[in-house]
Amino acid sequence: MSTSAVRNDDHILWLTENDVIGAVSLNDAIPALAAGLIAESKGEAGNVEKSLGMWNGQNAMHALGSMMPFKGYVGFKTWAHTVKGAAAVFSLFDANNGRLLAMMEAVGLGQIRTAGISGLATQAMADPDADEMALIGTGAQALMQVAAVAATRKLRRLRVYSPTPDKRTAFVAKSRAAFQFEIVNCASLEDAVENAPIVTLITRAKAPFLEPSMIAHGTHVNAAGAILPGNSEFYPSLFERATLIVVDSVANARKASAEFRERFGTDEKNWEEVKSLGAILAQHPGRSPDADITLFKPMGMGLSDLCVAALVYEQALARGTGVPLDRGQRQPPRWTAAELPRDR
Repeated sequence: MSTSAVRNDDHILWLTENDVIGAVSLNDAIPALAAGLIAESKGEAGNVEKSLGMWNGQNAMHALGSMMPFKGYVGFKTWAHTVKGAAAVFSLFDANNGRLLAMMEAVGLGQIRTAGISGLATQAMADPDADEMALIGTGAQALMQVAAVAATRKLRRLRVYSPTPDKRTAFVAKSRAAFQFEIVNCASLEDAVENAPIVTLITRAKAPFLEPSMIAHGTHVNAAGAILPGNSEFYPSLFERATLIVVDSVANARKASAEFRERFGTDEKNWEEVKSLGAILAQHPGRSPDADITLFKPMGMGLSDLCVAALVYEQALARGTGVPLDRGQRQPPRWTAAELPRDR
């Protein structure tokens, strides 16, 4: 939609977490993400590499930039993560005149884009008839990962495994309250993944645990955890069976995925085997009937945030939600001249 008719350029729109979640659902975000990633594959959108600063050993500040000039938006997500808590804000700018359009709290936005990318990859890469999912990991992102797959495939069963029985049981109970399909509490990794046509990994594992021998022919794997250089979820031999290897961002995989770095190293030619999700979507290849494993590794990138943030902004304008903030009038900075020393 065009925003120029409803936008008030005298104001900056402030959107809270409630406003963001009220404006856009996970289902809304998936096609918006597809459009942004396809644009990136054509050179019409892009990312700015993440900036990172740390203090006191355990606290960090981050910034991710992105641009979609064809839609008239650029933006930055900035956040601070500390041992006592975290917060994130997305700043949305007009790509044509540089005006700040909106600022929005961005924790929910981040959850939507993280899950939405997995849903989009599942939609593009998994067997169209897949109706069962294995979920490995039950942390903060896990429930939305299930929702993302359920938004693109009609699930009849979810199998859940994590190594801590109490946390796994609690997650199963929460999932049963959220979804209508059958949910199975699995006592082992092998029970969870055996013959499952969709497998999603969403863990903070330091060492690989998923072996290719555990995975059935024709399985689609979303390896959504282990986005830090010191973490791994699957053994490198999984690549040997992968008919299609896809990432959201090749640059980020080269920089931060231990699994991909170990496999493909630094040789540019090796990385030709790795495709971006945007390129796959632009080509519309569909899943090959004889495909063995298809593998998707989302690392996170600014463009995903921008796709969702732009949609949030447009929906908020259309609904009249958010708080308009007055723009300040630009003034020259104040200063005081130094006094000359008095003669003595």
